[in-house]
Amino acid sequence: MFVLFSVVLLGYVAFQSSIEIQRVQARDVSWEIRQLRNLERQRGPRALAVAVQRLSNQPGRGIYYLGNPAGEMIAGNFRSIPSDILLEPGQYSFSYSPQLAFEGLIQNTPQDRENSLRDQRKAQAVVRSILLPSGFRLVVGRDIVQRRDFTRIIVRTMALGVGGIILFSAIAGMLTARRVLARIDTINATSKKIMSGNLSERVPVTKRDDEFDQLANGLNDMLDRIEKLMQGLKEVTDNIAHDLKTPLTRLRNRAEAALREGRTGEDHKQALETTIAESDQLISTFNALLLIARVEAGGHADALSKVDVSKAVLDVCDLYGPVVEDAGGQIEMDIESGIFLQSNRELLSQALVNLLENSIKYALGTSDKTSTTGISNSENKSIKDGGEKILVSVRQTPEEIRISVCDFGPGIPALERKRVLERFVRLEKSRTETGSGLGLALVSAVAKLHKGNFEILQNSAANQSNQEKGSGVCAIISLPKNF
Repeated sequence: MFVLFSVVLLGYVAFQSSIEIQRVQARDVSWEIRQLRNLERQRGPRALAVAVQRLSNQPGRGIYYLGNPAGEMIAGNFRSIPSDILLEPGQYSFSYSPQLAFEGLIQNTPQDRENSLRDQRKAQAVVRSILLPSGFRLVVGRDIVQRRDFTRIIVRTMALGVGGIILFSAIAGMLTARRVLARIDTINATSKKIMSGNLSERVPVTKRDDEFDQLANGLNDMLDRIEKLMQGLKEVTDNIAHDLKTPLTRLRNRAEAALREGRTGEDHKQALETTIAESDQLISTFNALLLIARVEAGGHADALSKVDVSKAVLDVCDLYGPVVEDAGGQIEMDIESGIFLQSNRELLSQALVNLLENSIKYALGTSDKTSTTGISNSENKSIKDGGEKILVSVRQTPEEIRISVCDFGPGIPALERKRVLERFVRLEKSRTETGSGLGLALVSAVAKLHKGNFEILQNSAANQSNQEKGSGVCAIISLPKNF
């Protein structure tokens, strides 16, 4: 397409140049005829003959002929005018020999005569013939060989240019194709390695930061995500096999014990109730897994709406207030009002419920000290003596919204704080408690759905209170205002 466009463009330029030269020549001939006709009318045939002779003596490609009424030449520089041009006025085009046409009219040197013999070429003339009121015959024209020579020069230059364009295009095309195909081959080779089972392979990235590097970065990010999901799937499978094997075995053993001889109806009833309770726990575990999977896959991303975060957190705290009091503690709230976010209210509330249930399960009853949260100066709040405290805080900055749940329980070791966010991960001291180890994983998934972050930090206020049982934790959900 590039070569074709170049050929068309150069051809158009050559054609228009030739046409423009022809128009200029025709305009000059018309102007000279008009001036000579006026001169003959105003000053007579003698002045016309002098003017024609002067024009004939000028250098150039002009053709001039002035003949008497009988057609005999009076002045001019062109002897070989065809007779039909002299008989009928009009515009004509004819071929002629310059050596014969100008022979005898100018004095040529021996060298010119020698060159003339070697160059017996044919020329082409375009002339206009008119009959003057005095009866004289005037012929004015131009040799168009110059125009044709110029056209040939353009065509020759165009041919050379097109050849250069084709050569340059071929070289540039081969270099570009080699570069492009080399990068594509690299991507294909990496893809084959990945398909063979090596998910750790990545597409090489250069320092040019071109479109291929951007494509490679996108593919590498996708591969990182796939590898992470596959690793997560493997861990989930392993954890399911490990954590669900025990309750399923226990469920089978109880059912088998209930079928033994000598069991009363009351024993059978108790075994069925226990079986139902175990089944409910298993169903809850699988429901949590499905919810986490949907959230991580972005299944709720299209169900986001403007949510009053302050009111949603307050509603959850009001709902769990009696539960916390039954467990021997109380909820203290530090909630900034009027905080709105494009969010999913149900998921956000479920994440907060999971954090509160963790604090109720692992923190209440482990200490009777009083202190402050120590999250930040704006979030410090006095806690009165009497019972365990769970502080729920909602604060906003110009960039993000922070939802935190802090307790004064035994805390989580620093090395385990990231691991507990994974599915089915439960610390050894929590193995005796009910649960599936999916609560914090769901909170992390909800934070990622909102392009936010979830982290567990040490409660510095609990550490300063010099508790015997631990340093407490602060679970903080940070959500960007615009994502």
